[in-house]
Amino acid sequence: MAEQLPLDIPDNPKLAQNITHFARALRKAGLPIGTGRVIDAIRAVQAAGFTEKRDFYWTLHACFVNRPEHRTVFAQVFRLYWRDPRYLEHMMSMMLPAIRGVQEERKADAAEKRAAEALLDGVERDLPATTEQEEESEIEIDATQTASSEERLRSLDFEQMSTSEIAKAKRILSHLTLPVKPIESRRGQASHLGHRIDRARTLRSSMRQGGELRDIARLQPKPRWPNLVALCDISGSMSQYSRIILHFLHTVSNAKGAGWAKVHAFTFGTRLTNITRHLHQRDVDAALTAAGAEAQDWEGGTRIGECLHQFNRDWSRRVMGQGAVVLLITDGLERGDPEVLEKEIERLHLSSRRLIWLNPLLRWDGFAPKAQGVATMLPHVDSFRAGHSIASLEDLATVISQPDDQGQKARLMAALSD
Repeated sequence: MAEQLPLDIPDNPKLAQNITHFARALRKAGLPIGTGRVIDAIRAVQAAGFTEKRDFYWTLHACFVNRPEHRTVFAQVFRLYWRDPRYLEHMMSMMLPAIRGVQEERKADAAEKRAAEALLDGVERDLPATTEQEEESEIEIDATQTASSEERLRSLDFEQMSTSEIAKAKRILSHLTLPVKPIESRRGQASHLGHRIDRARTLRSSMRQGGELRDIARLQPKPRWPNLVALCDISGSMSQYSRIILHFLHTVSNAKGAGWAKVHAFTFGTRLTNITRHLHQRDVDAALTAAGAEAQDWEGGTRIGECLHQFNRDWSRRVMGQGAVVLLITDGLERGDPEVLEKEIERLHLSSRRLIWLNPLLRWDGFAPKAQGVATMLPHVDSFRAGHSIASLEDLATVISQPDDQGQKARLMAALSD
């Protein structure tokens, strides 16, 4: 085994300390970083050197990021920790809207709130001595008159959740079910309350009685459960929603007695990926890690029409039999040919028992079908519902078996015709 050369650290190792503190913030933001990676990062920076911040960024990125979903968190923490000279005011203005620093009046970008919370955790201990502080001013928040944290969490947008809120949301979703009513099949089962006569069983019974017909055997329709097929958009604009919804789909896949014959899950961005077998793993972290490793187009572009064409061509006959219910999770921001999209979404609709579209953009009260992809897909779905919060998924669980539920489709179709 090759020996590791000792790492020469100067007497005043501020850079090494800052890298250590930066790694600690990444770990609090959700990245799996141990002591070994911190040492490797310090060694890498020493070996590679840097003359520009870009070189320093990618050196640390190579040491700390090994999953596509960690890129956004790393970028936000790096920007706040290394690039913004007034990062403390910036973070405080995000955490407490009443304070105004360099932060503009806007909602936090993806992973920005998590990055701020990770860096603010323990800021009293790690605050630089040169930072100007007004010791006499103290901020207190009285939450006694606010709604319960769980109720607030249920209505909170997934995109705006912090690390701790996402963890709580996943715990809630792990207990949420998606029940479905059975379908009456043509096959029958024995029942004295049935309306159909079981001729074969009646004749066999009479033969045992010497040909005397005493009882008439009856049948009732045998219930069967449909398949659930989920098509989940993992492009850049949908990545945060997709991760939590896939967590929910893992719960549905492994729930006993939920009613579904089988749950099939696919991800798509620039290509289609079947992740069904990964969701069958009992451990949710292992399942989603394997799914993320197989789907190489996380946070990429969106080609909904081409991906639906691939699904209709390669998978539709395999998983859509017996009246499957399809969940289409996407914002509908298509970059491909709208004619291909219209043809493929129509074919998907005709192949499914029900096609339910979950769109996180419906969280906006003023949402209108102005995007070409949304206007193309909307007429070919049975129900159009929001999919941005725990409450929206709970609503889905209550209406998924209602054949007359259209969600927001009727209202948006009226707006589309105006």
